[in-house]
Amino acid sequence: MAILTELRDPRVEGVTVTFVEISKDMRYAKVHVSIMGDSKKQDLVMHGLKNATGFLQQRINDRVDARYVPRLQFVLDKGVKHSFTVAEILKEVLPQEEQDQTTTPNVEEDSVSENDN
Repeated sequence: MAILTELRDPRVEGVTVTFVEISKDMRYAKVHVSIMGDSKKQDLVMHGLKNATGFLQQRINDRVDARYVPRLQFVLDKGVKHSFTVAEILKEVLPQEEQDQTTTPNVEEDSVSENDN
């Protein structure tokens, strides 16, 4: 929430936190983020997030009552981008007819075969 509403850095936009890994002692947190845009835009946003780490840790300290405030490490999550790439490859590889059949089954054929028995 702090990234979206409280962070005023213009470099940090189009960021989605996909998941967070926290160490057992709660001293370290890996924040996996997905960033829309090309690699230059992603590098710029990651640089902005790294510069804002202290501010974000302070905001966590203000909101969470814990002995330690985790040190944040931002990691670029490329899973979303890879899923789009896989979808495009499948679209090119599979013929259009097979895609239509796999997405919408023919209900009439099923009902006819049941009536024949």
